[in-house]
Amino acid sequence: MILRGREEKKPFSAKVDVAIVGSGAGGAVVAETLAKCGLSVIVIEEGGHYTQPEYGTFRPSYTFRRMAREAGLSAALGLGDTPLISLLAGKAVGGSSILTGGVCFRIPEQFLMEWTRDLHIPRVSPEALAPMFEEVEQAISVETVPIDMRSRATELFVEGAAKMGIKMKPLRRNTTGCKGAGRCNFGCPHGAKMSVDLSYLPAAQRHGTVILSDALVDRVDTSGGVARGVRGRFLDEAGEPGVPFEVRAKIVVVACGSMHTPVLLKNSGLGGHNIGRHLTLHPAVRVGALFDEAVNGWDGAMQSAFSDHYLDDGITLNGVYAPVNVLAAAFPGVGRAHKALVHQMPNLGFFGAMVHDEGGGTVRRGLGREPVITYRMAARDKTRLLRSITILGKMAFAAGAKEVFAPVFGMPTLKSVAELEALEASPPKAHKIECLAFHPLGSAKMSAREDDGVVSPTGETWSVKNLFVGDGSVLPTSIGVNSQLPIMAMALRTAKGIADDWKRYAAVAR
Repeated sequence: MILRGREEKKPFSAKVDVAIVGSGAGGAVVAETLAKCGLSVIVIEEGGHYTQPEYGTFRPSYTFRRMAREAGLSAALGLGDTPLISLLAGKAVGGSSILTGGVCFRIPEQFLMEWTRDLHIPRVSPEALAPMFEEVEQAISVETVPIDMRSRATELFVEGAAKMGIKMKPLRRNTTGCKGAGRCNFGCPHGAKMSVDLSYLPAAQRHGTVILSDALVDRVDTSGGVARGVRGRFLDEAGEPGVPFEVRAKIVVVACGSMHTPVLLKNSGLGGHNIGRHLTLHPAVRVGALFDEAVNGWDGAMQSAFSDHYLDDGITLNGVYAPVNVLAAAFPGVGRAHKALVHQMPNLGFFGAMVHDEGGGTVRRGLGREPVITYRMAARDKTRLLRSITILGKMAFAAGAKEVFAPVFGMPTLKSVAELEALEASPPKAHKIECLAFHPLGSAKMSAREDDGVVSPTGETWSVKNLFVGDGSVLPTSIGVNSQLPIMAMALRTAKGIADDWKRYAAVAR
């Protein structure tokens, strides 16, 4: 059952076992897991509800206006020698899972061992999390992208990598029946991407879960150091808060994502110096290349190949393409120069890279609904970012590219490896680098000691009982890979812990 808040004219109240704030990758997994155990569950989502046949027809720009936070214009403000970093997050029933490329990685073992050995967090070893990953992978149909789904643009970058001794591997994505439309980040037009609005949420609904859309939660109610429910207001057609709602619950799970979970926790009176700190982003760049032949980068899977060749150096290479109107907006030049490049779009290929960062971000409450996010990039990470540009450019030249488009505003196209190396040797000011991020993590991180984080190893907040966090904000460090599957596996771990210890939590709630 889905109640659209924009259609509600009277105050709404309910009493359930579990209230979940956020319907994305984490919240949906928690909802389905606990509903399947027989608990009554309500999922509360600030964004609207759009069916796949609806959003599958949206133009990319319209998708962002309707289904992304700040119409796709969210950003982390760079401090010091740090670029402005564009951030993409969903705001709809299904959350960011609708707007991801569908890429699915397990957390690399080296990070899980660090969490276990150095951070002393239990039940996060590779062996302990393997069943969680397996269960999620089956539920969302994770499969390997076949080689014949690669566009010619991707093939050329792969060929260039091979000449440099860089091994490429096929990506795994949560798809079934992919037709290679190349617009995964804007909602699959064919319903082939098994985002949570097509997988976990329908399963949760079959077990009685109610979903409230267009519902902005203002605060988590607490008394006696225990979470008691949430309250907020439904949003009208213009997105303005109006009719109030209240949900009483024995357990509250906050799953608003790393950009908004800290804000809700602070608005609910939670203290602690770690809330909103330690944000990691996986800063990323994309490099374009102009070839003599038509490469038609849109003809195939948007993401189909990657390389962990440089993982020990904190760099992951990742195939990527996007709708042509989005890519064209970042082309250098103005007027006729820009138009000339747009006309060469069939001959332009792209590939990306992202950095395993140290966690220099902070989330603070802003004047309105959106938080103020700042990020100070470590010198090491900026070096890695520039090295990524050089690596990608060399791959392109090795594959026969005539020119390379570095992600530096105002820079003309590069025509040789020497020019690439000069760019790395004499780096531009950080504010000139076009930098993107899609995996904000860690702003309410899990810790073995209260002084070191926001939630305990069970996912329960240290300061309030029966209040859990079930999204990427709990991850204790950057993981260097796409975050959808890791978020879902960690949320499943938390949900199973709640189910196993339900009687104790229910007793606390009395």
